[in-house]
Amino acid sequence: MKYSEKVSNQLNELLEKNYDAEKGYLNAAENVDSTRLKIFFKNRASERSEFAKNLRTEILSYGQIPEDSGTFTGSMHRNWMSLKSLFSSNDEEAILEEAIRGEKANYDEYCEILKDNEFAPSTEKLLDRQKIKIQSAINSLMVEEELA
Repeated sequence: MKYSEKVSNQLNELLEKNYDAEKGYLNAAENVDSTRLKIFFKNRASERSEFAKNLRTEILSYGQIPEDSGTFTGSMHRNWMSLKSLFSSNDEEAILEEAIRGEKANYDEYCEILKDNEFAPSTEKLLDRQKIKIQSAINSLMVEEELA
């Protein structure tokens, strides 16, 4: 497999995860009553949309085709979040827990991909920047969970 294909495949994995995260955050925003959390989740969805846009641009720069949707696992996770919020005694806390779990999985994936590969400096910088923002989102979600 050529270098550009290998990098593109890995970036496409992250792209799909960001599509999933964006949809998950929009789903979370629909399932909470708190205006503060709605705004928080919508801001995170917008951030993930921006991540996806940047990843698509990077994939195209390698002469490859970006994915155009999320993963089956991501769809199942969103469905689980919806069901969990229906049956939970504290909807917002359950949604925050699921968001934290999803973000930790995304963060781990970024770490794994960055550890195992030698990317062009621009690609590595992009991924590092996104990874830092994911860690920041995890920290913010944990604070929100404490306040819930």
